[in-house]
Amino acid sequence: MFYREAGDFKTSYVEDGQTFPIRLDRWGYYAIVFIAFAAIPFLINDYWANAVFVPFLIYSIAALGLNVLTGYAGQVSLGTGGFMAVGAFACYKLMTAFPEINIVFHIIVSGGITAAVGMLFGLPSLRIKGFYLAVATLAAQFFLVWLFNKVPWFYNYSASGQITAPERTVFGVAVTGPHTEAWAKYMVCLVFVFVLAWMVRNMTRGTLGRKWMAIRDMDIAAEIIGVSPLPAKLTAFGVSSFLVGIAGALFFAVYLGAAEVGEAFGPQKSFLVLFMIIIGGLGSVFGSFAGAAFMVLLPVLLKNLLVGGLGWPTDLATHFEIMLVGALIIVFLIAEPHGIAQLWRLAKEKLRLWPFPH
Repeated sequence: MFYREAGDFKTSYVEDGQTFPIRLDRWGYYAIVFIAFAAIPFLINDYWANAVFVPFLIYSIAALGLNVLTGYAGQVSLGTGGFMAVGAFACYKLMTAFPEINIVFHIIVSGGITAAVGMLFGLPSLRIKGFYLAVATLAAQFFLVWLFNKVPWFYNYSASGQITAPERTVFGVAVTGPHTEAWAKYMVCLVFVFVLAWMVRNMTRGTLGRKWMAIRDMDIAAEIIGVSPLPAKLTAFGVSSFLVGIAGALFFAVYLGAAEVGEAFGPQKSFLVLFMIIIGGLGSVFGSFAGAAFMVLLPVLLKNLLVGGLGWPTDLATHFEIMLVGALIIVFLIAEPHGIAQLWRLAKEKLRLWPFPH
């Protein structure tokens, strides 16, 4: 029918190896990018920015980072919230220490600082894996939160222990602080998402990504064929932490504006991002976006439906949301471990072969 490769031939290896080999997929991708950059900024308001688009974009970066580590490299991590806190506090210190430098550079450098911290905590992965590595990264989560709580230098000796983002601009437009427009916050996050997703997609399809997947599938066999575990695992921790650090910096500076480490970057944040990649799909760039969209839109939908439509108490709707997410995780782990991304792939395969049997 309409989803076919008939007549869509390739004349070079570059065309044959492109991310979207089917023409209709490429058109869909270009349409989504065009709408994201050229249409949504003119239509977005504060509610849609703060409730849907900005958190979706930021969590997509965090999910991409964790998917690099867990989905592609097979290294389990429960410290995502702590590494997001590193990015947030690094960005805060840079913003206050170097106010004349553009906020974009602060966010990128915050990602670099987080990458260094992530590689440091990733060293145990050379000796331990699985459940023990998960416990080690969870310990890193608690240690980092404790550190940012107990050392006043990180929050500039504030009496409340809270960090607040000062106003900063990009091309003369405020992107942090109380006077930020909805479209400005959205555009800053969108540009970071676009660049980082492109970077991750190319890395996972290249030599480095193949090394990560070899370590994930069978580390002993990978070492036998010449893949060194040390650089493979540490680069996975570094790239993952870089992405998570940028997500943390954006989450603090652009989205929240002010944050307290225990509330904004506690263990619940680590599990939230983990749930995103489990539901969206491990080892998939699209799965990171699908999982982030699901986990961001679900609370909004339930709040409007249960609280606004049916008149449920807010606490009851929150508990129901937690139960629903838990049930969905169990269902996906049993019925479809590769998540929404695999369901999407299967749906496209059926469309390509319809009406013939699969």
